[in-house]
Amino acid sequence: MMLRMEYLVAIEPAEDGSFSAYVPDLPGCVACGDTVEEVTALINEGVSLHLDSLREHGEPIPRPAAIASLARV
Repeated sequence: MMLRMEYLVAIEPAEDGSFSAYVPDLPGCVACGDTVEEVTALINEGVSLHLDSLREHGEPIPRPAAIASLARV
C-alpha cells in the first residue's frame, strides 16, 4: 500500500496573464499554464512524474514539510 502525501503548491500569476506553479518540497518541480485550472492539473501531473523519477533512480522521497500562512494587514 502506497502512502498518500500532500505537497504544498504555490501558484503565482505572471505579467502576461498566465500562471506558474512550484512545489517548495520538490526542487525543480514546476509548471506553467494559461489558467489556474490548467497549471493545477499540470503541477499535479508533474509531482507524480517527479516522484516516479525519484523512485526509479533510488532517490529518497522528500516528506511534505512546507506550510502556508496568510499575512493579514
